[in-house]
Amino acid sequence: MAHFRAPLIFLSLLLTGCSERSADVWMSQIALPCGDKPNCVSTLDKREDFSLSPFVLTPKGMDDWAAIKQVALTLPGAKLADQATHYLHIEATSKVFRFIDDLEIAQTGDHLDVRSASRIGYYDFGVNRKRAEMLRERLIQNGLIVNKQSFDNSYHLDLY
Repeated sequence: MAHFRAPLIFLSLLLTGCSERSADVWMSQIALPCGDKPNCVSTLDKREDFSLSPFVLTPKGMDDWAAIKQVALTLPGAKLADQATHYLHIEATSKVFRFIDDLEIAQTGDHLDVRSASRIGYYDFGVNRKRAEMLRERLIQNGLIVNKQSFDNSYHLDLY
C-alpha cells in the first residue's frame, strides 16, 4: 500500500493544479481592451477582430434597465453573477464542457458597453461574438436598442 502513496499524492497535486479556482475574486474587465487571445469581443476595443458595433439605446432602453437585464438573462447558460447601478456581470456556461464565459454590460450615456470573454483557453470558435450578437438581436426585438441598419440609414439620410 505504501508504494501507491507517492503516485496518489502526485496525481492529487496535478488535478488540483488543473482545476478552476472558484474562490478567485472577480474584477470587472468591461473598461479593459481584450487581450491578444481571439476569445473576447468588446464595444470598447477598436481592433477589428475584437470590436463590436455600438449598442445605441432607444428612449425605451434608456429608461428600462430592468428590461435590459431580463433580456440578457435569456441568453443560453446565462446566470447573474453581479450587478450594480447600470452594470451587469453575467456568467454564461456552455452546455457540453461547462466552460464559463463572462458577459459584462454597462450603460454609459445613450449606449451600452458590452464585453464577452472566455475565462480560460485560447480560441473560442466565435462563441463570444455570437453571444454578443444574439444579445444585440434580442435587445432590438424588445425595442431597447437601435437596429444598426436603420441607425446607419437614418444617419446617412441626415447627410443629404
